Amino acid sequence: MNFDDYCQQKAAPPGSSIYYALRQAPARNQPLLTALFALRREFEETVKETSDPAVGRTKLAWWQKEIAALASGSPSHPVSKALAAHLPEMNAEYPALQALLAGFEMDLDQARYLDYPNLRRYVQGVGGTFASLVARAAANGAARDSNWSAPLGEALLLAQFVVETGNDARQGRIYIPIDEMQRFNVTAADLINRKYTDAFTELMRFETKRARDALQSALAAVPAGERRLQRTLVAQTALALALLDEIERDGYQVLHQRISLTPIRKLWIAWRAK
Repeated sequence: MNFDDYCQQKAAPPGSSIYYALRQAPARNQPLLTALFALRREFEETVKETSDPAVGRTKLAWWQKEIAALASGSPSHPVSKALAAHLPEMNAEYPALQALLAGFEMDLDQARYLDYPNLRRYVQGVGGTFASLVARAAANGAARDSNWSAPLGEALLLAQFVVETGNDARQGRIYIPIDEMQRFNVTAADLINRKYTDAFTELMRFETKRARDALQSALAAVPAGERRLQRTLVAQTALALALLDEIERDGYQVLHQRISLTPIRKLWIAWRAK
């Protein structure tokens, strides 16, 4: 398996939302964008699928060295090799890759957040940093000012929190701020034990509205002249909005299942996204 095939399987298996979002990008940009999404997936698996924080830190330390090796021109991992082959400005993006890794490292430091300002540090470090990387890669140097991309990435991560509420809770991570759960009288045990109540419904209605409002606001800020090149992020946003609508129609039943769209709906939504 070559490094491009590895990245494709890691980041965007057929039928996934990322698969359809990436296919909206110009063909020349797809290998680099796929490699970036694969790198994010590697980081995410390192912190979220490792039960021992010490092991997670060891793996993150390895990735820190691998990113440095990538910057120096001697990568060893398939994803790093793909980035070396397709990312023309590796040294310029090195700080952003470090920032993305540092964002995921927060998952090893805390699993709960007192309030939204504290959660937003994580959202900015992971969601905002990654979307900015994607936006710059998609722009091909044509537009370096991507101040719209970080808010869009943050909004996409807020939507992901809604979708993954139950799965994250079962893994010991809750991305709903503690003060908001207290306001709606929902406990961590309720989420972990898949307890559906009217209070939980109201809490999820609040979280979903925040994510939807953030997505719509960030999408409206994407410059009209850049939307063609930024079709991957635009398609991701359209898919996230559709999925939030589906979750809302299903009564926020996200604790025992991962609600998803069918592949044909994903294809149609991503293709129509502009």
